[in-house]
Amino acid sequence: MTEFERKLVQSFNEYFENCNIKAIAHRIKQHRFTPQFLDVMVDSLNPDFYLGIECKSISTEKGANALYFSQHFTIDKNGAHQVIRISEYLRRSGRAGFLVVELRQGSGKSRQAYIIPWKDIEVKYGSGELKYTIDEIKLYSKLERKGDSYHIEPEKWAKQNNWMQTGE
Repeated sequence: MTEFERKLVQSFNEYFENCNIKAIAHRIKQHRFTPQFLDVMVDSLNPDFYLGIECKSISTEKGANALYFSQHFTIDKNGAHQVIRISEYLRRSGRAGFLVVELRQGSGKSRQAYIIPWKDIEVKYGSGELKYTIDEIKLYSKLERKGDSYHIEPEKWAKQNNWMQTGE
């Protein structure tokens, strides 16, 4: 588990505890020969918090200017692209899916993370586009940092990304 994934899980669980929400975020341990569908799972009887989250981290300090479907996502031994595998898992499980992209900007600069609804990933990948530029990623909801943790704000993401079931 990367530091980013660990902080994301910890941040979700702190949010759930502080708001008295019955939900838990966790990371399923990845084994060498066992496929892992997503990096972070959130389980709850509340459908607004039944989530699957894929995490990607790129270094803008080292010159990364985009998140590429060919470079940053995997293809399994059967030739299935990670976007297709995750989309199928989300469809079958009923989870709301997100991609969270962390932008590492180098020492002395804080990391930034943005949350992208998985439906947008499917559309972009399905259209044959090759990447999300840094500027495109920054159009999505930012996960604000508080210290070394992320501030979880589902209501903010819901309004921008048309996600929660509550109809707001």
